[in-house]
Amino acid sequence: MKRMLPLFLSAALLAAASEDKVDLTKPPSTPPLAPFKLPPTTEAVLPNGLKLVMVRDTRFPILTARLVFSAGSKYDPAPMRGLAEMAGSLLKEGTSSRSSKMIAEQLASVGGTLGIDVGPDNLTLSFSGLSDHSGTMFEIISDVVRNASFPQDEVDLYKKNRKQELLAARSESSTLVNERFHQAVFGANPYAVVLPTAESIAHIGWSELLRFRQRFVAPDNAWLVVVSPLAPADLTAALSKSFAGWMNKTAVGKPLPAPPAPKRKIILVDRPGSVQADIMVGRLAVRRQDADFFPLLVANATLGVGSSSRMFRIIREKQSYAYDAHSTFIPMKESAYVAAATQVRNEVVEPALKNVLELMAQMSTNPPDAAEQETTKNLLSGIYAIRLETPDGIAGQLAMAKSMDLPNDYMEKYTSRIRAVNSARMRTAAAKYLDPVNSAIVVVGDQSKIGMALSKFGEVQVEKP
Repeated sequence: MKRMLPLFLSAALLAAASEDKVDLTKPPSTPPLAPFKLPPTTEAVLPNGLKLVMVRDTRFPILTARLVFSAGSKYDPAPMRGLAEMAGSLLKEGTSSRSSKMIAEQLASVGGTLGIDVGPDNLTLSFSGLSDHSGTMFEIISDVVRNASFPQDEVDLYKKNRKQELLAARSESSTLVNERFHQAVFGANPYAVVLPTAESIAHIGWSELLRFRQRFVAPDNAWLVVVSPLAPADLTAALSKSFAGWMNKTAVGKPLPAPPAPKRKIILVDRPGSVQADIMVGRLAVRRQDADFFPLLVANATLGVGSSSRMFRIIREKQSYAYDAHSTFIPMKESAYVAAATQVRNEVVEPALKNVLELMAQMSTNPPDAAEQETTKNLLSGIYAIRLETPDGIAGQLAMAKSMDLPNDYMEKYTSRIRAVNSARMRTAAAKYLDPVNSAIVVVGDQSKIGMALSKFGEVQVEKP
């Protein structure tokens, strides 16, 4: 046996040598992803106006759902910024018949979970549990949205904790640059508000929370997306029973003021003692319905998403100016923005910012070649495909599509629309939305250390934190 082993290895090595050599300097080619096919889907509307989307997925004995209300922070009255997020956080802290402990225990008894998220556009309840106990889950969720009582002790505790959280958040330069960037881009539009203030939180009381729930947490102001193995007819019957008596309110938000036209402005938030500077450069962009959405999505990813992006390769890897250099494209229901961001030490603020502006401009003057496009499209397509592997991912994307008024085939055509983007369309979108000439530049750092460097890019408006 000891003699046979070397002979065996020698034969294997000879066989391997006869095969074509693998070029380890090149990544393996990625075969085209199969297009996503949505499982059987049924839509319905309950008598009270609640819009249903039911997806039958028999892979797991789990029910996963999103209940999405058009009740985001953009509807907060100016003196009470933070009202939507406070109402959302306190919805599950007690009803007229259940304490917060009872809600948690009853959900746990059926393997259920409940999370609540509030963004600029929507207030969303995400819940899941064993599909055999869907009736119990629907009963609890119905009680939460119809009868949340906002106990005074929970309101007081939330306000106390939130004020401390806001203090901690605004001690971070990353928070400051994000806030001032939104203000520069959106102006008087409510999308400009990233966080409430301690003063606005103090103005919110029990009566304001109750009015918010009564006005916005209403069936005709919502989509309910359910992914489960249950038949649509059985689901509809269970939902009709659980949500019977929940009356519509026809909530109507006020029209939002238009954001200001994009233009070059340089804002320095003076933060004495900072040893690094946080930089954001960007402007208004396009919504998902716009023809430029997918070209800009690919252009933005080429610029600054992932380790193959230009910002990562140039600003981080080649120049070693920063650990993080990236770009973001955030579409909302009524507007959007695109931004490049990085954090650099004070000594390299000038060359780093110059690099950021050049890389943004080059997206239209030096668009990606076929290989760079393929890498970016593979990244975006792969991320989306992975996102849709689970019932939770399907529920989340469907809820987003419905709340954004997107067509039913949006998810199924997503990757093909990415693949269809060509250099000409990408160049056109980049010239419109990644043009640094009409972009806001917001920097948080020590004015005494970086003020002169920033002044080389134009007139600087200095603000306090």
